[in-house]
Amino acid sequence: MLRYLARRIAYVALMLAGLVLITFVISNVTPADPAALAAGPDATPEMVATMRREYGLDRPLPEQFLRYVGDLLQGRLGRSIQSGNEVMDDLSRYVPASLQLVLLAMGFACAVGVPLGILSAVRRHSLLDHGIRVLAVSGVALPAFWIALLLQLVLAVWMGWLPTGGQLSIAADPPPVITGMVLFDALLAGQWAIVGDAAAHSVLPAFVLSLPCLASVLRVNRAEMIEVLGSDHITAARAHGVVPRRVVGRLALKNAMLPTLAMIGLRFGWMLGSTVLVETVFDWPGIGLYAVNSAIASDFKPVMGVTLTIGLIFMLANLLVDLAYGWLDPRTRSA
Repeated sequence: MLRYLARRIAYVALMLAGLVLITFVISNVTPADPAALAAGPDATPEMVATMRREYGLDRPLPEQFLRYVGDLLQGRLGRSIQSGNEVMDDLSRYVPASLQLVLLAMGFACAVGVPLGILSAVRRHSLLDHGIRVLAVSGVALPAFWIALLLQLVLAVWMGWLPTGGQLSIAADPPPVITGMVLFDALLAGQWAIVGDAAAHSVLPAFVLSLPCLASVLRVNRAEMIEVLGSDHITAARAHGVVPRRVVGRLALKNAMLPTLAMIGLRFGWMLGSTVLVETVFDWPGIGLYAVNSAIASDFKPVMGVTLTIGLIFMLANLLVDLAYGWLDPRTRSA
């Protein structure tokens, strides 16, 4: 298991090095001049040259890359032109907000997708199975921004049941910062009025974000359950009189959950990157909205910081899934 762990960590380090190189190359092939943007629209050529020296953009590319890597190793991602803050300070505020959405969406997708996948496999070819499969296809096929706008219009504007956007009401005082995730901080602080307000603001964006993941988890779990339920050891267990609930819940589900677990790990990173659309529609103060605003302003340092952050979280999530996979199925440790 230790060799398996070391191998996976080496893969993560290699992928992270590749991601750092890609982000540096992309930032240097864009047509916009970061020094001119930092100096402002009314800057003189002398002011632009000064900014270029200050940011080290007048140095050769290999030297710039080494300086970039050195800054990353020290936890420095540069300074945002828009906010004037260090990108790391901005990310420390925006990343927890996005993680709150992703965790809520992932929890909902797993809590609903796995039982529906089991039910669909057990009641295969029934009317219920066909209805669940339509739900799975719809979750993947329908555009997330369209569903978001539709739910926002119906539930928030017409019905008035939920807020249209934001993380908290304007009049609400945010809870003391513990994790940076407003809903969980309010829970930990016991501020139940803020918990209700934060939960109401989280319902629509988390639900919209969860739909593609829910559909994928449902489809994978259904397919694996059907395959496992048709295997020889399940047939033998049924022949020996094992009750159906134990056959499905203990024997079949354990084997079917391995591919589902891998899908959950992949979808976690994908959902973090997909927050761009959801956060833009619901005005959610996370890294997706931060990246969009920075890209519009041609502020490249925040965009690079968001890319590296999402990539790192994606790699760590898949590392945890690989470790869980290796623990549940020792045969995969030699892969």
